[in-house]
Amino acid sequence: MSNEISKFQDPGLPAHQHRKSDTDPKAEKRAEQQVAILFLISAGGTVLSIASYIFIKPGKFVFLPIMGDVDAHQLFLGLGMAIALLFIGFGAVQWARRLMPDEEVVAERHEFRSEEVDRKDFVNTVKERAGVAGLGRRTLIKRSLGLALGLSALTPLVLLRDLGPLPKKQLNKNSWEAGTRLVTDPGDRPLRPEDLEVGSVAQVLPALKNGEERTLENIGTDAVLLIRLRPEDFQLNPERLSWTHDGIIAFSKICSHMGCAVALYEQQTKHLLCPCHQSTFDVTRAAKVIFGPAARPLPQLAITLDEQGYLVAKQGFTEPIGPSFWERSS
Repeated sequence: MSNEISKFQDPGLPAHQHRKSDTDPKAEKRAEQQVAILFLISAGGTVLSIASYIFIKPGKFVFLPIMGDVDAHQLFLGLGMAIALLFIGFGAVQWARRLMPDEEVVAERHEFRSEEVDRKDFVNTVKERAGVAGLGRRTLIKRSLGLALGLSALTPLVLLRDLGPLPKKQLNKNSWEAGTRLVTDPGDRPLRPEDLEVGSVAQVLPALKNGEERTLENIGTDAVLLIRLRPEDFQLNPERLSWTHDGIIAFSKICSHMGCAVALYEQQTKHLLCPCHQSTFDVTRAAKVIFGPAARPLPQLAITLDEQGYLVAKQGFTEPIGPSFWERSS
């Protein structure tokens, strides 16, 4: 018995099976129409997303089974974008499966970097095979694909609308002004000095004028911390000391680093701490930064009493509150 290993015969490639669309002109035309329909559905999805973004106002809800109430603005915007991208993919897959050439080509292994002649031949072959793929003569597919791709590119351009309008002077403004009462948050109850004990902290907001409504944006920019110390604890210059009243000092609650809420007060050290990135502010020295990434002290609000003995703002903030922005002057 021989120990030699006999070579097995190369089975080769199976006979090529032509698709129906390769041999039947009607099947080819039908496949072309199906691909075009998929691209047109994609274009419709883009139109749906853009229309939803422009015409459906945020906050309008529709009821869906299982999901319950859903924001219609977000629902149809996302649904339209999903349809647009999904059906471009479906159309491309169907085009490749049923219409593009599917002949087997054997390529021998070669070096990664081809010769210059081969590279030029490759470019010429790509151009030639692009013509064989039928894009030039399949005008229906070419136009529907162009429409789908063109419209899908509009969606991110339309969403650029969210980058504007420019804030202009809005980042320098808030609701505090001279004579505005300080009211508790929550509760909207005006405060007198006797309502605060030494060492206590209270979060306050500006009192609303008649007909005004408090918005989430107002709360996020107008929040102020009231802290009461003994007057002798302050290490302030005369101007900043005049912004306090009977040991009560007021600072913006919005951290000057990234805009988080400075919500922690350490009574013994008289330090305010931002829990997000641990910026620490010394209350006795006008919220000077003593630790952490914040670059500026918390803006101080000048306070005094009105005729009824309630705490009010002596003036608005003298600098923008919150983190840095390009146009900031301080």
